Amino acid sequence: MSKNKAFAFGMGLLAGVIGGIVAGVLYAPKSGEESRREIKEAACELYEKHSPEIKEAKKQALENIDLMKYKLERQLRKFNNMVKSKKMQKAKELETSEDSFDY
Repeated sequence: MSKNKAFAFGMGLLAGVIGGIVAGVLYAPKSGEESRREIKEAACELYEKHSPEIKEAKKQALENIDLMKYKLERQLRKFNNMVKSKKMQKAKELETSEDSFDY
């Protein structure tokens, strides 16, 4: 499995576990205050257990965002250069056509 697929699977699994915990606590026949306390405890426990994985996932997400920003900026520069090139080409065509009308 590639690194990105493994990362996506891990994030999906983590989201499923968190969702299951929250749903289980919310549907349990307990008071709201007790449910909120249990959700907080479960979230803290989950964070403590998986802190290195969470930090790594955050790091990878930020790296992927930076990479996508770089790629988008590069494509935008290419597009702008292409537009400028077309404008220059059109200007040269107009200039040569005007030169042919000079007597």
